[in-house]
Amino acid sequence: MALPEQLLLSDLLKRRVRDADGLERGTGLTVWMHPPVHRVLGWASRPSMFGNRRLVWRLNQLAGVLELEALVKGEPAETDQATLERLPTLIDAALLDRDQRPIGTVADAAIELRTGAIRHYLVSRSDPRLPGSSRWRLSPERIVDQQPGLVSTALTGLDDLPLARASVRQDLLRRSRRWREQMQVAGEQLESRVEGWLEEPPWEGAEPLRRLWTPEDDGPDLPLDDDEAWAEANDRPGPSDLEPWDDGDWDWDREPTGRAEPHPGEPWEDRDDAEPEPWPRRWADRAEEEEEEDPWV
Repeated sequence: MALPEQLLLSDLLKRRVRDADGLERGTGLTVWMHPPVHRVLGWASRPSMFGNRRLVWRLNQLAGVLELEALVKGEPAETDQATLERLPTLIDAALLDRDQRPIGTVADAAIELRTGAIRHYLVSRSDPRLPGSSRWRLSPERIVDQQPGLVSTALTGLDDLPLARASVRQDLLRRSRRWREQMQVAGEQLESRVEGWLEEPPWEGAEPLRRLWTPEDDGPDLPLDDDEAWAEANDRPGPSDLEPWDDGDWDWDREPTGRAEPHPGEPWEDRDDAEPEPWPRRWADRAEEEEEEDPWV
């Protein structure tokens, strides 16, 4: 059975160990590693729930990995729990930032099964035993110093590390942050595009808009009797080109008297007993002529 190229330490420890004779040798308990070079040498199992006996397996004894079992070959080394507790490990160590403040816990490691080298550690912000918690990937090159139970780095926070697995809360925060950044970028692009439209010159070949001349522009300097200047300014005939209004000698300032008044230039028959005519006499004569010329009468 071919082994996978890479396996998480937690996946190895949660499987039951079964030897070549088909005997079950217990479930994985702890890791056997060499922290200075970030290498896993093997793991230990507990064959019985009672007793202090522990079995240690080398990593090269792993023959295959099933869904719930880890198949091994050869015989293990026997030891006790007190000896296992003295083995150095970085699992469950506190992760410190550049100000020596704890920012998380080393919860897991990705192991290369062929050589036992640790490709990266997985860091948890809260208790690693909580299901569904987030994991950040910490490469061994980013570790500045390591002591029993402590791992020092130059990080300012867990956000400096790539996210390997997000919890529901972390995934929601990450999505909302990305949506907010996308909306901000879209707003900036729209604003720049609108500003570009406002500052953009008219397209080539377009006839500029013509603004009519108003008296507020050059009124005092433009004579009203200059037809050419008026036509050039307003693109229409000047005042002197228009047909004058023939109002005769009508006195527009005279107040009405309540009686029909003749048209200027016609005689007015002033009689005390005469009824006021409803229209000027010229208009009445024109109405009589129209009645005579009506062919339908």
